[in-house]
Amino acid sequence: MPVPDLVLLTFSICITLASFINLIRLDYWWIRIWDFPHLQLTALAALGLLGWLAVGHHMDGFLLIVPVGLLATLLYQFWLIYPFTPFHKKQILSFSHHKGSTSEKENTIRFLTANVFMENTHMPEVKALAEKHKPDVVLVLEANQKWQDALADLEEYYPHRILYPLENTYGLLFYSRFPIRSREVRFLIQDDIPSIYAQLELPSGQLCDFYGVHPMPPSPTEHYRSTERDAELILVGKEARTKSGPVVVAGDLNDVAWSHTTRLFQRISGLLDPRIGRGLYNTFHARYFFLRWPLDHIFVSCHFQLQAIQRLPNCGSDHFPMLVTLTYVGDQTHKGIEIPQPEGDDLAEANEKLNEAE
Repeated sequence: MPVPDLVLLTFSICITLASFINLIRLDYWWIRIWDFPHLQLTALAALGLLGWLAVGHHMDGFLLIVPVGLLATLLYQFWLIYPFTPFHKKQILSFSHHKGSTSEKENTIRFLTANVFMENTHMPEVKALAEKHKPDVVLVLEANQKWQDALADLEEYYPHRILYPLENTYGLLFYSRFPIRSREVRFLIQDDIPSIYAQLELPSGQLCDFYGVHPMPPSPTEHYRSTERDAELILVGKEARTKSGPVVVAGDLNDVAWSHTTRLFQRISGLLDPRIGRGLYNTFHARYFFLRWPLDHIFVSCHFQLQAIQRLPNCGSDHFPMLVTLTYVGDQTHKGIEIPQPEGDDLAEANEKLNEAE
């Protein structure tokens, strides 16, 4: 076999295997890590097809694997990514403004979420970002005591706070302009990985349940499996499903928007993704444009419509911050909003993951 054909065949087999290995339902990090780079694999598969065309359309013998494997890869990637394009139906309706509406102002909430990278020294830039956009709620992830001290000036504008700095990159700082009627720092799965629950009171008097999460990712440097991450998301999702009022779940889920785990979380929780029908809003890795995927999320119940979603400029972290503006309008199921529902063996899979994480 000519060397160009051998290189192309090897390249195509590697890309195809990397694209589909995530379908194996094992939690080891070296499998789950392939949930992430689907955009990159799409580009490489397209490059491989161009290479196949360039070497002369070989359709004999093993070279038939090249177009078949790469086309299958592109179709699979399209299926994963298509929901996050403007061609797909929006999962959350866009809010229709009514100028000067008191009800709108009293039921609107702006969230700023930022994984700041604990070793980052650009604290003034993060503070300036909050001062510029004036969000109602700020969730800071990977915060230690230095970060809490550096952001102390924000406390003047945010009288309601849940501050839990840690030195293990899993500290949380939560600032709110709105009263917090109920609060809890929780360790749902791992003793050193906190999450927060806060019941916020909007100016209208409407209560909103908020969950801030940052589970540990599967990786060679963090955890050998994704079970604990998945279990934490399932626990939050199950609790969110029991709520009758508005719910928001936000944070760095250490998982991508199109993964099986995130889609399972949506079906378990019944929450909606504002990115569906709008865009990917890739937040990681901020320093390498060729290695980016949507890692920071905000999921909301059917009680909200979306005013704005924006990826903000980087402030020295490996993540971009996100700014999302939501307006509470009440249950919208009567408007044809489709609430994600458990399918097939979803509940059995969820319970199995919870048992494995115990």
